[in-house]
Amino acid sequence: MKSFLSGALAVMPLTIAVIPWGILAGSFALEIGLTAVESQAMSAIIFAGSAQLVALGMIKAGIGFSSILITTLLITSRHLLYAMAMRSQISPLPLKWRLGLGFLLTDELFAISNQAHGGDTPAQYQFDRWYALGGGLTFYIGWNIATLLGIVAGQSIDNLGELGLDFAIAATFIAIVVPTVKKPSILVCVLVSLILAVVCAVFAIQAGLLIAAISGMAAGMAYAKLTNEGIFDTDTDTPCADIAPTKEDTL
Repeated sequence: MKSFLSGALAVMPLTIAVIPWGILAGSFALEIGLTAVESQAMSAIIFAGSAQLVALGMIKAGIGFSSILITTLLITSRHLLYAMAMRSQISPLPLKWRLGLGFLLTDELFAISNQAHGGDTPAQYQFDRWYALGGGLTFYIGWNIATLLGIVAGQSIDNLGELGLDFAIAATFIAIVVPTVKKPSILVCVLVSLILAVVCAVFAIQAGLLIAAISGMAAGMAYAKLTNEGIFDTDTDTPCADIAPTKEDTL
């Protein structure tokens, strides 16, 4: 229970920050013609803020289902990377835990789990299932409450989408990314992605975010290899590959 509450408290700032985003998602769903129940179900079942907003925009524009499906798949493909990073810790868990945490996995959950229990290498990473459940469930409930607020507000407030609530999207990801910049290679990755994202936006390149993300990761990896970053543990000067988790570290 202590770990569960710690996870809930850790994700609370990000949950509060995402409230305007959820309000926007709920109101926008009504705007394109979904019913209140359908709008709420979208957040309850899909549970993917950026994918929801993009899909809603594409539905409003009359774009076909296959294009919407491919686009949302690309947007949420980063969760595959999150899952791969956490696989060694989650794979020993029972199926109900793997399915539950898999559904609750978001950028925010990955961020708080990694920051609280992780080092700079997978070998140093210690995963607490109850901590992750507390964080993931709290964020899920918060997102759905925010969506409900958007549905209620969207029925009574005109032009809700013009209030600048979409800034919450950028603010949330800034809050997630900044604390993770602990090594030069990560800084290189962030800066390259940032610059390319802005450049692609200026030149209206549709695949700009994908280009920026891939280029940023490639630049960060190249820097790490050129500088031999991560070969030695910063505290013990021993090769990270030689550091193995103890039996107590795994669940």
